[in-house]
Amino acid sequence: MAVDPIHQFEIHNVFPITQIGTAQIHLTNSAIFMAISVGLTMLLLLGTTGSRRLVPTRMQSVAELTYELMANTLRNVTGDEGMKFFPFVFSLFMFILFANLIGLIPYGFTVTSHLIITAALALLVFFTVIIYGFWKNGLAWLKLFVPSGIPTFMIPLIVVIELLSFFSRPISHSVRLFANMLAGHITLKLVAGFIAMLGGVGFVGWLGAIAPLALTVALTALEFLVAALQAFVFAILTCIYLNDAIHPSHDPHPAH
Repeated sequence: MAVDPIHQFEIHNVFPITQIGTAQIHLTNSAIFMAISVGLTMLLLLGTTGSRRLVPTRMQSVAELTYELMANTLRNVTGDEGMKFFPFVFSLFMFILFANLIGLIPYGFTVTSHLIITAALALLVFFTVIIYGFWKNGLAWLKLFVPSGIPTFMIPLIVVIELLSFFSRPISHSVRLFANMLAGHITLKLVAGFIAMLGGVGFVGWLGAIAPLALTVALTALEFLVAALQAFVFAILTCIYLNDAIHPSHDPHPAH
């Protein structure tokens, strides 16, 4: 029995929504699971903040810890001024976290394993930094590309390097999340496929399937950890990039 680890990433049309001319717009499995991720995020936040209790429930405790984690991370990176972006950063983190975790559920679909999704999120952060940087600092935001204290004759070279580094951010920001989710799911699918292949041999095959079964359990636990870490890494990088829009002079923000 052949194992196709790429089949799990295929986008399928579930049913048509509307037709514009000769083009028919479909609702896909990718769109459905993105909507589920958004819905779970809203359910978590509304369900844990809708009623105040003297002794918080477990879900309320989880939500509060997550809130404090992201708030402290954003404040430490950008200072108090950056807290205006907390809803943006927190929404990105929760959406990516749920999207990653849903993909580990049997018959789930990992939308973050598609580069078009992660690239859209990275470009959203990229253009937010540019727009807010110019809106807040004007042309002074361009100081981001001219670090202070460097010799005058090196400025052209440094500016080129800084520009290349800046415009490559969406690539690294999106590919990191996409590649980790894609590679992890492919590996998990391949190892799990060995269980079914060996099981078809008979009793000896089932004995041999014990090793890949144990490895599959270990990889699944690792993938849950990777899913949370990649959401957190994406959020941290977003905070770092937003700090460049708030403090473009390469000087650290005042301690708070």
